[in-house]
Amino acid sequence: MNWAAFTTAAPELAAITERRFGAFRHHVLATLRRDGSPRTSGLEADFRGGELWLGMMADSWKALDLRRDPRFALQANPGEGTAMGGGDVRIAGRAYEVGDGVTKAAYVKEVEPPQPFHLFRTELTEVVRTFVEDDTHLVVQVWRPGAPVRTLRRT
Repeated sequence: MNWAAFTTAAPELAAITERRFGAFRHHVLATLRRDGSPRTSGLEADFRGGELWLGMMADSWKALDLRRDPRFALQANPGEGTAMGGGDVRIAGRAYEVGDGVTKAAYVKEVEPPQPFHLFRTELTEVVRTFVEDDTHLVVQVWRPGAPVRTLRRT
């Protein structure tokens, strides 16, 4: 399921997620190393044309990780202090590299990223938002494809 399908399935959570990612330029991407251990790296996420795009420098470790195993988690930058306006947001899924061709050329024309670079299109498997409500409840909203947003509240 791509970003456009997610925004149709869960429009309120999608809007909050885009605002959280839009609040800061750099976020944290988690990929899997060859031995299965996690690797975290800084990344700029790009919501464009109904897709969540991940662009990265040529032959970066994170790009090589995704080529080998497409599973990822992307954590929104929490920002300064402890306010975390909009909550803590994480997207998980699989990322597939876009080869040279019409799609990548259109992206390059619009975004003008530094060359050379890798471009990955994502398929979402989960979006999670965690926030504090009324200084009383920890609220966790979880979305997975084919299911409505599930909301859990803890005191």
